[in-house]
Amino acid sequence: MTLDDLKPMPPLEADFDMMSTIRRASAGTVVGVASQAPASTASGRIRQRLQAARASFLANDNIAAYLQEGELEALQEEVVEQVRGLLKALVIDVDNDHNTAETAERVARMYLHEVFKGRYHPQPKVASFPNVKELDEIYTVGPITVRSACSHHLVPILGHCWIGIQPGERVIGLSKFSRIADWVFSRPHIQEEAVIILADEIEALCKPRGLGIVLKAQHYCMKWRGVKEPQASMVNSVVRGSFRSNVSMKKEFFDLIRQQESLL
Repeated sequence: MTLDDLKPMPPLEADFDMMSTIRRASAGTVVGVASQAPASTASGRIRQRLQAARASFLANDNIAAYLQEGELEALQEEVVEQVRGLLKALVIDVDNDHNTAETAERVARMYLHEVFKGRYHPQPKVASFPNVKELDEIYTVGPITVRSACSHHLVPILGHCWIGIQPGERVIGLSKFSRIADWVFSRPHIQEEAVIILADEIEALCKPRGLGIVLKAQHYCMKWRGVKEPQASMVNSVVRGSFRSNVSMKKEFFDLIRQQESLL
C-alpha cells in the first residue's frame, strides 16, 4: 500500500452533519404519528387535542367530546383516502374495478357511523327517573343483540347480552339498556373489556343496588380465520353490588336469564 492508496478522512463537520441527520430521523420515528397524521389533517388535529388533554383514545374509548363541528365529516373523507390506499396496496385496481369503485366510501361511512359509531358519536340521551315506589326486586332485560368488532382483526363479534338490575334511587326505561349496549359495543373490543365498560355506563346512569351482565358471543376471528371453529362461543359476566355480595340474589339473576335464553 502506498500513500496514494490512502483516502483522505472526511472533515469533522461531516460527522456532525451525519449525527444531525440521524437525530432528525430518530425524532421523526419517535414522534411517528406526526408524520403519519400531521395537524393539517382531521385525525392529526383530533389526536393533538386528545394528547393535550391527556385523554385516552384507545380502540374502545369514546372520543366524541373532542370532536369539533365538521370534523367527523372531514375525518370520513380522510378515512376514504386511507382505505383506498389499503385497497391499492392489496393490488386491487380500484380505478377500473367496478366492484370496488366506491368501496372506500362505503367502508368509511360504515366505520364512523355504524360499526365504530360508539367511538365518534356521543352517548344516546337517556332519561332516568326517581324510584318513587322504592322498587327493590330484580328484573332482567334480554336477550339484547350485540354487534361489535374484534380489535385484533377488525372482524365481527356477534351475540347476545342480558342485563339484570336491582333498582337503586333511580330507574331508566327498558329500551335504554339496548341503546346503551349498542353504543358501547359499536367499537373495536375484546369481549372481557366490553362487558366492564357497559357495566360502568349503566352504573353511572341509574346507580343500581345490584347489577349483573352476561354476554355470549361468537367471534369471527375464530370462525372465519385462524382455528376456524364455527360453533365456538365465548361467555363472560360481571356482577356488582348486591349481586356479588348476596349469593341468593346472584343465583336468582342467573336463573332469570337462563329462562330468557331458552326463548332463543
